[in-house]
Amino acid sequence: MDFAAWETPVWTRLREEKRPIVLYGMGDGADKILDRFEALGIRAAGVFASDEFVRGHSFRGFRVKKLSETVDELGEDLVIVIAFASQRPEVLEKMYALDARFDVVAPDVPVVPGPVFDADFARAHEAELQQAYELLADEQSRRVFEDTVRFKLSGRLRYLRASETGKDEAFRAILRPTAHEHFADLGAYNGDTIRELLSYTGGAFASITALEPDRRSFRKLSQWAAEHLAGGAVELLQAGAWREDTVLHFTDQAGRQSRVADRGKETAMRALDSVLDGRPCTLIKMDVEGAEREAICGAAQTIRRYRPRLNIAAYHRSADFFQLPLLVHGLCPSYRLYLRHHPYVPAWDTNLYAAEK
Repeated sequence: MDFAAWETPVWTRLREEKRPIVLYGMGDGADKILDRFEALGIRAAGVFASDEFVRGHSFRGFRVKKLSETVDELGEDLVIVIAFASQRPEVLEKMYALDARFDVVAPDVPVVPGPVFDADFARAHEAELQQAYELLADEQSRRVFEDTVRFKLSGRLRYLRASETGKDEAFRAILRPTAHEHFADLGAYNGDTIRELLSYTGGAFASITALEPDRRSFRKLSQWAAEHLAGGAVELLQAGAWREDTVLHFTDQAGRQSRVADRGKETAMRALDSVLDGRPCTLIKMDVEGAEREAICGAAQTIRRYRPRLNIAAYHRSADFFQLPLLVHGLCPSYRLYLRHHPYVPAWDTNLYAAEK
């Protein structure tokens, strides 16, 4: 398929736009978008935020305004660029309300620095895109794949909304957790996915192995585990997931945004194969801020031996949603591969799920 021809690229459209272009939101996402604007010669006319965040401050040389102020100044006929990410229902509703009133786009910029998914990128990876698409196990996965491509090219929210499903569907239809899981949580954060898993098993499990590199998140994870995890073997490691045991630098950002970087705090990295050392594993979750390829390679022996069900974040890099399925298929061709997008703008929380036939 000629994926690159599916939609007019959002960057092309913005470059040719004659109406005022304003950003909704500030922070890292807005920085990335404005950097790309500068590289492409796209001019932003302003920045606005939700009313409760407007305090007379500035961002990148723009005074941050309310939407009402922006409309008073520029009129209703403008283009709004969503420049931050959210999964909170009340925030998504605000975004959808804007989309119903204005011309709204949410340009896709990768979470981890790297190439943007544009028409040139799609053409360069056409063979891989086609191979990954053909590996998908069900119609919903193919719909997610198609809508992900269309969203990444166009920035249109309707493509995200068209194929999103709740996580409950993935847990019940694909992962199907039992009370006897040997669960490995790579990127455990504060234990949120462990809690999610245990909600399906009545709190029962056989063993839990959790890796979390961020010091503050690991402290919260440890405190929660000490109070709530009993009845099985628990191993918590303050470490990141990688292809081998080593030490790397991590960014100083706390929480979910901590990731491998050129500079930062020295952090222990572990391969899951080394951590488990042959112990059984029935379910693996990976959400490791762009290091999913390395984490998969570091779990290759475990995956080949035990065929654990997989839940892998497939959105940190532009190529993740098609390259990670190819990588997992290469390790274990017997897996059925699924893609699901859970409510989020932009295309975050797009996950690869894998389970034996």
